[in-house]
Amino acid sequence: MSQAAKPALTSAPRILVVGPSWVGDMVMAQSLFLTLKQRWPESHIGVVAPGWSQPILERMEEVSEVFGLDVGHGEFGWSARRQLAQQLRGRFDRAIVLPRSWKSALVPFLARVPQRTGFTGEQRYGLLNDRRRLDKAVLDQTVKRFVALGLDATEVRQGDFPIPHPRLRVDADNQAALRSRLGLSARPAIGMMPGAEYGPAKQWPLGHFRELAERLVAEGFEVRVLGGAKDVAAGEAIASGLEHVHNVCGQTRLADAVDLLADCRQVVTNDSGLMHVAAAVGTRVHALYGSSSPAYTPPLTSQAEIHYLALECSPCFERVCPLGHTNCLVQLSPQRVLAAVLNARSVIAKG
Repeated sequence: MSQAAKPALTSAPRILVVGPSWVGDMVMAQSLFLTLKQRWPESHIGVVAPGWSQPILERMEEVSEVFGLDVGHGEFGWSARRQLAQQLRGRFDRAIVLPRSWKSALVPFLARVPQRTGFTGEQRYGLLNDRRRLDKAVLDQTVKRFVALGLDATEVRQGDFPIPHPRLRVDADNQAALRSRLGLSARPAIGMMPGAEYGPAKQWPLGHFRELAERLVAEGFEVRVLGGAKDVAAGEAIASGLEHVHNVCGQTRLADAVDLLADCRQVVTNDSGLMHVAAAVGTRVHALYGSSSPAYTPPLTSQAEIHYLALECSPCFERVCPLGHTNCLVQLSPQRVLAAVLNARSVIAKG
C-alpha cells in the first residue's frame, strides 16, 4: 500500500466510486455501496459509470448521484475524462476505483480527490495514493474485491468480512404496465436468459432452452425469454411456435428487465449480467456454468441453484470453446434443469 498518509474521513464522507463496465459487475458493486452505507450511514455516494448503467444504479437506494462517462471500448477518451474531472473537483473526500486499468483512475486524480483507493495495476502509482495489493487467494471473488476496497487494508487480510447481497428496488407500476404491453398471462412465470455478452462458451445450447421451455409450458408455466437486441434471434429460436412462450428480447429497457425478472417465480440463465439482476430482485436462480466458474462470480443470493458439470476442461474462461465441443454445457441436460425447477416449485409452494 502507498506510504502516503490517508486523510481522515468525517462521519458523513463524500465518496466517489469509479464503477465497472459490465451489467453483472455493476450489480455486484452494490455490495460495496451497502458496505459503505453500513460504515457511514450519512455518506454521499457518487458513481462514475457508463450511461447504460444508470437505470441499474437508479434502483440502488445507496447511490446519491451518477456521473455518466461514455467512452468506447479501447478508447482513451481524454477530453471526456478531463471534463468530468473538472465537474467533480472539490466535491469528494475519497475515491474508490473498481477497474484495474490505468485510465479508470484518471478522473479521481484529475479531480484532485484527496484519498484515491484501488488495487495496484497498470503502473497507477502516481494516480492512486491508497494502493492495495490484490491477494487473489484471499479475494477469490469479484464481489470480495469490490467490498475490500471499502474496508481498511487490515480488515481484508484474512478475507473474513461480510458480503452484503445486492438488492435492487422494483417498480410495481412499471411491472404492471409491462405485463399489459407485452401480453403476459397470469401463469407462474419462468424467465430464460440465453445470452452471455462474454461469448458462446458461456451459452447453454438454444435447443436445450427450447426443450426446457416446452416441458415447462406443459407443467403450467409461462416462459419469458429476456435479453437485449443481440439476443432477438436466440429468443425466437426458443419461442417460435410455442404457446405461452414470449420472446421479449430487444423489447425492453434494462430497468424493465429488473421489473420483469422480479415478476418471475424462477429463472434459468447463463452466467450473465441478467443472472445477477435476477438474484438482486430475489427471484430463484438456476445458474448454468460451463467455461466460467461458479466459485468466482456466483449469483449473490440464498435463492440459487448452481448447475455445473466441472469437467476436466472447465473452467477455461475462454470466449469460444478451445476444444470445439462445449461439452461443459452440451452435456448439461434440460431434464436435469427441469427437475430442479419443479423441485423448487414444490419448495416455494410449501414456503
